[in-house]
Amino acid sequence: MNICVGTSRNAHKLDIVLPAPHIQRCRFGSRRKSAPLPKPDHSLDDLTHRPNEGGVLSRLAALRTANAPYLTSLNPEQRQAVEALDGPVLVLAGAGTGKTRVLTARIAHIIASGKAFPSGILSVTFTNKAAREMKERIARISGGAIEGMPWLGTFHSVAARMLRAHAELVGLQSNFTILDTDDQLRVMKQLIVAADLDEKRFTARALGGLIDQWKNKGLIPKDIDAGESERFANGKGQELYARYQARLIALNACDFGDLLLHVLTILKTHRDVLESYQTRFRYIMVDEYQDTNSSQYLWLRLLAQQRKNICCVGDDDQSIYSWRGAQVENILKFE
Repeated sequence: MNICVGTSRNAHKLDIVLPAPHIQRCRFGSRRKSAPLPKPDHSLDDLTHRPNEGGVLSRLAALRTANAPYLTSLNPEQRQAVEALDGPVLVLAGAGTGKTRVLTARIAHIIASGKAFPSGILSVTFTNKAAREMKERIARISGGAIEGMPWLGTFHSVAARMLRAHAELVGLQSNFTILDTDDQLRVMKQLIVAADLDEKRFTARALGGLIDQWKNKGLIPKDIDAGESERFANGKGQELYARYQARLIALNACDFGDLLLHVLTILKTHRDVLESYQTRFRYIMVDEYQDTNSSQYLWLRLLAQQRKNICCVGDDDQSIYSWRGAQVENILKFE
């Protein structure tokens, strides 16, 4: 595993750490020197398919050189992170250190080096704005419009794409509806009333918040133990969660949390589906890794198990989605 570490105090550089079995540290400006990362393989031998003329693969292949602009514009630490293509890589750095730049340059380098087709790269982030920015940066590097990257997007947009392809495995149809917050609360209120509970004391919003927490942890109704169930309506939490999920299936609908949870369930219970995605994704890229929750962490872990070519970038001093179940501790569980 190669881990590239930076901090907000080193605002213009990324530091390098090579971990277990013998952790060697190199802080920028330190007198201590780390062992070098493995040199990248620039061989064309693994480019087994001829790129489409004029496509992003063709344009990036034309840049395949040690002096490619997307490489020479990086500082040494950033370039090390971009060129370490084999095995898991974790890039930790503060704001303004060029984390997203490293991620997009790495995607371009993978394609230019013939390591994977654009469609063989899974790249996820948290906002549509960030996803658009990544596509725009890759387009600028390649010198043309970016195409052939259907798996570059937000966690939930990518999960929705997967779920529509395998919806029947969790009892849905491919044309399922994604409920907004108001619709979710309306369904929960109906279930609370049907359970003969005081809807003013045990509110739909409280139940919704609890169910969302469970989904962010990757928990389906049968995973909820008695202690967790006690968190709503004197032990009725698990029962209402199960009824809520059943109602959504009957409506051919899911909520935002289900997009990842259902896909996680499919990957855990259908080995053939998991293996098909593990084979498809030669490389996995994750932006703002510190903001991942348990469900996202488990999803990434399953997909990366076979090839282990996963690169995560983030800032271990900052997490803006802790309210949504984000766990900066996922950085510590990266290995």
